[in-house]
Amino acid sequence: MRSIIVGTAGHIDHGKTSLVRRLTGIDTDRLEEEKRRGISIELGFAHLDLGDGLRAGFVDVPGHERFVRTMLAGACGIDIVLLVIGADEGIKPQTREHFDICRLLGIEQGIVVLTKADLVDAEWLELVRMEVEEFVAGSFLAGAPVVAVSAKTGEGIEELLRELRRLAPALRPRSAEAAPRLPIDRAFAMKGFGTVVTGTLMAGRLAVEQEVELYPTGHRLRIRGLQVHGKAATRAVAGQRTAVNLAGIEHSQIERGMVLSEPGWFSPVRVVDARLQLLPTARALKLRTLVHLHAGTAETIAEMRLLDAASLQPGESAWVRLRLREGLLLLPGDRCILRQFSPVVTIGGATVCEINPPRRTHPDRLRALSGAAPAAAAQLLVTESTAGLDRAELRRKLGVAPELPKTLLVCGTHVVAQSWAQGRLALAEKTLAAFHRANPLLAGMPREELRGKVLPGGLPPLFDALLGMGNKLVAEQQLVRLGTHRVQLQGEETAAREKMEEAFRNGGLATPSLTEVLAQCGVESSRARLLLQMLIKERRLVKVSEELIFHVETLDALRALLAARKGQSFGVGEFKEWTGVSRKYAIPLLELLDRERITRRVGEQRMVL
Repeated sequence: MRSIIVGTAGHIDHGKTSLVRRLTGIDTDRLEEEKRRGISIELGFAHLDLGDGLRAGFVDVPGHERFVRTMLAGACGIDIVLLVIGADEGIKPQTREHFDICRLLGIEQGIVVLTKADLVDAEWLELVRMEVEEFVAGSFLAGAPVVAVSAKTGEGIEELLRELRRLAPALRPRSAEAAPRLPIDRAFAMKGFGTVVTGTLMAGRLAVEQEVELYPTGHRLRIRGLQVHGKAATRAVAGQRTAVNLAGIEHSQIERGMVLSEPGWFSPVRVVDARLQLLPTARALKLRTLVHLHAGTAETIAEMRLLDAASLQPGESAWVRLRLREGLLLLPGDRCILRQFSPVVTIGGATVCEINPPRRTHPDRLRALSGAAPAAAAQLLVTESTAGLDRAELRRKLGVAPELPKTLLVCGTHVVAQSWAQGRLALAEKTLAAFHRANPLLAGMPREELRGKVLPGGLPPLFDALLGMGNKLVAEQQLVRLGTHRVQLQGEETAAREKMEEAFRNGGLATPSLTEVLAQCGVESSRARLLLQMLIKERRLVKVSEELIFHVETLDALRALLAARKGQSFGVGEFKEWTGVSRKYAIPLLELLDRERITRRVGEQRMVL
């Protein structure tokens, strides 16, 4: 069954609540004070099956000027607005403000409903129709149906229902594949169930037992149960009025304006760049000003700064930067209503272009981002960054996980431009080629040294992923080399290497002095030490300490000697007798055997394992 959200708008006492009650049979005034005073104070909700697989959820908003902030919370998610005008009074101040809000929110479909038609004659009703046609000219309601009704007699109700059914197919469907977003308009405790929140599911899906996150607090919660348009359900999809029974939180911890969504998908936003449309009835704006900002069901104070003008005249539009006093879940394309700080009246609307923008931006850049498809926006954001963007951050900035264009690629945890990656790889190859020329005896360049030259300040995981993309590069533990690089010894170097290895082999456990071996191998000290490192890397020699190096065959013979004494306990003196070495060699060798778990120290003794 397809669901639509129908919202009321209009001046106080023009019959919005009575109209919804006549349509649905549900009284949306649930508070004692509302019934006593005869006016709506809070949002009211109702539902109705329209037939042919169509279900409508109704959001009834208060019409008093003191409750415009409540009306704004209810206008979030409306598909079709019923602009309610009392036929006996015509257009009034809150008719105008509510209508401005609907236009600024980008609502595209609506019906003008002339209520209390039973109180006026045909001639007066025709005059009101003419006034309405002039009032809505040039707006989304130009040419919209104008239906005269009476909640008391039922006149026009069937015609209104027919118009709702007619408009429904033209509505733009909400994305059920995006991350879920449920702006909360009510939170309460229900006996036997616990915490319940309600709202219009703006996007995505919710299901029983699903884990969700409460933004901006970060609470991770479990969905215990769901209701859709007043009926129990196992899932809810975008566009439905939804009640969510939450486990893991008290209802007193939840406020109107918070949002339920996918865990880890988003982060609260404090700074946005947006396109502002100032109402013709508003006062001119200066470079900086404080405003009340309404987004979804949330409200906060924001400092607004004009980006492309020193001032803004009524009816004009401009790029603005909004710094929010509190973090909100906002995404590109979201619409916000701005109200003057004092006196509090609606002055305009803003469409979010970029969240968490760079410190400095240019209107041309914002124009390129505004309305761009996710793939095109990803291209701009990634290519302008120094080393690509973290994939999760890109998803947060766009509000979706975009299908990447061929000019971008995933590099580990980042998305980077192909041209950037190719440039970094070319620099790595050039750097390594120069290193190999200068150090022909080294197997490769230290990984961190190369990263400092190729990706200064870059994250190690990004550098590692970049190396993995280069088919000319070989990473071996902490060294990186060109795939074509091989250590090639000259004749004197080969002889020196052999002489060095032979000296340690012949020395046995009474290994010769390192300084002496290096001095007598036949090449200068720097090359001798490189040859020594090659032998150690190839496991021909084993470095036990800074001064003691043994040939691998010597240590293998020592292990064999101890293997024949398995289970035997011994002291340092006995070890010296078995091996014929002094304490200078015995202690480092025993510590090596302990590390290799050939022996185990027990007090002053050791045991052969």
